Amino acid sequence: MHKFFLSPQNIVLEEATIIGEDVKHIYKVLRLNVGENIIINNGNGEEYLGEITYIDKSFVKAKLIDKLEINNESPINIHLFQGLPKATKMDIIVQKNTELGIKEITPIITSRVDVKLKGEFKKLDRLQRIALEASKQSKRTLIPKINEPLDFKSFIEDIKTMDLVVVPYEDEVNLTIRDMVKSLDIESIKNVAIIIGPEGGFEKEEIKELKEEGAKIVTLGPRILRTETAGFTATTLIQYELGDLGGIN
Repeated sequence: MHKFFLSPQNIVLEEATIIGEDVKHIYKVLRLNVGENIIINNGNGEEYLGEITYIDKSFVKAKLIDKLEINNESPINIHLFQGLPKATKMDIIVQKNTELGIKEITPIITSRVDVKLKGEFKKLDRLQRIALEASKQSKRTLIPKINEPLDFKSFIEDIKTMDLVVVPYEDEVNLTIRDMVKSLDIESIKNVAIIIGPEGGFEKEEIKELKEEGAKIVTLGPRILRTETAGFTATTLIQYELGDLGGIN
């Protein structure tokens, strides 16, 4: 069944109004008709079974039939801090990490981020749209939030509120994510930060500062991964060990 994410103001009492690009998608691509059922998400994680009651080229109306007890979100909140990459790599980082259950993504500007990228990053609307489409495809209950880029000093402040901070680093050879998890009080971990360096990796001073803030510096194996691959891999491993990829906790 097709799912549509709406703003809360577009749901009044037991009626939902779908506007924007989804309207064309409904009547021209999906070819849905009056009387067919869809899933309506109110943007706050609540979902409803809806029945289409009206369709035209401007908007679609749906009657809310029943509230659905569906929650496809992970029991842990993973916040990915991603070293700002070149070209369109951020697109795939957002798409795939959304599928894996990430809650927030924040691009970060570290020492080895290309200087040109610092002034060219103006893609939040596009990235949020990618997150929306990936949320629909993967049957997410919530859409991840894509934040404005932060410099190193600012994001260091943000991670102080996290229960666990994980930093994959190519020069770490001993501590794996599995070994790290063995030393944790798993029940106390709800909010997890994963910090991924840019194409050039982290400076040693940056790793030192992260260690001082309590970050766990881990290895992802003997092979050097691209920045976009490192994020997918770390998210998957954390979701397997602490989230819901290894089975429902």
